[in-house]
Amino acid sequence: MSDELKRGLESVLVAESELSYVDGTAGKLVYRGYDIEDLARGASYEEVLYLLWHGSLPAPPELAAFSDDLAAVRGVDEDVLATVRTLADGGERPMAALRTATSMLSAYGSGEDEVLEQGSRVTAKMPTVLAAFERARQGEEPVDPDPNLSHAGNFLYMLTGTEPDPVSEETFDMALTLHADHGLNASTFTALVIGSTMADAYSSVAGGIGALSGGLHGGANQTVMELLYTIDDSDKGPVEWVKDARDEGRRIPGFGHRVYEVKDPRARMLEEKLRDLAESSGDGKWLEYTTAIESHLDDEGLIAEGIAPNVDFYSGSVYDSMGIPMDLFTPIFAMSRVGGWVAHVSEYRDDNRLIRPRARYTGPTDAEFVPVDER
Repeated sequence: MSDELKRGLESVLVAESELSYVDGTAGKLVYRGYDIEDLARGASYEEVLYLLWHGSLPAPPELAAFSDDLAAVRGVDEDVLATVRTLADGGERPMAALRTATSMLSAYGSGEDEVLEQGSRVTAKMPTVLAAFERARQGEEPVDPDPNLSHAGNFLYMLTGTEPDPVSEETFDMALTLHADHGLNASTFTALVIGSTMADAYSSVAGGIGALSGGLHGGANQTVMELLYTIDDSDKGPVEWVKDARDEGRRIPGFGHRVYEVKDPRARMLEEKLRDLAESSGDGKWLEYTTAIESHLDDEGLIAEGIAPNVDFYSGSVYDSMGIPMDLFTPIFAMSRVGGWVAHVSEYRDDNRLIRPRARYTGPTDAEFVPVDER
């Protein structure tokens, strides 16, 4: 057995998977053989869930039944909603509230045993929980889920009380698809480790939420949006602000990725949707800022060095353009990535082996014990 230390499990293979493939050199992301751009443009989030969970794109009758099953379990028990209101009134962070509510959901299951059955229920309910939390902290009552709306459209409806316009619904659906899976990232691996112990899917999802809440993983889209607002509040244009920040040695959020050496394909897609939203609303400020920053950093050679825009650089401004509060960006990420978490746990459990790595011990080996009354 090799004793070579791989910090962060860099490049260590721990599992085989048919779910998603990332080609960082070519800037390509694939779900079960399908290019992400084809899925994002042509398939709904429900179709992508079906693909990840069942291995193929659904035929129309399969999609209808699958979507109906998800819609039928969107409702959340009143005890869970009461806790969500308490957390909102207490000023709790949305990610912490989502994690707590997800743990509670396991107590109100139907006794299901299968990972996919548990996973479908938590996937259906997370938008209800998150929308109820946001409405509660605005002093408003939750909006009941509408079974006639899509997964994406229903969340926007529960958030605002108004059915979304077609551009917003299509954009949000695409964003969910683009974030649904991305190999064994930190949160997916966390969910997988938990799943390998034969814990239930609720535990895996709660663990995934916890991992995603960390600033090195799921919070970058909010950081990008905070940057854009800072620039907007300053007396400098976006290029001048970024020049000064770079001269001072500051890093520009939304650039660089652990895997991609070129522009993240998800960023390309969300830039397109930001253009659609800008055209629909008549407000192109964030599009102007983000494209100006990207163009400037490209001219400086940063992108050629492999530090290119990632998905977070555009997702934040897309969500903000739809009126979504900044601190909901990462919970929405979780609301999407739950599809991948559930898929990976289900796949791994088909040939399960407890995930149990080793650490190199660096402490003492010959310490002499002294009884407490002699210390």
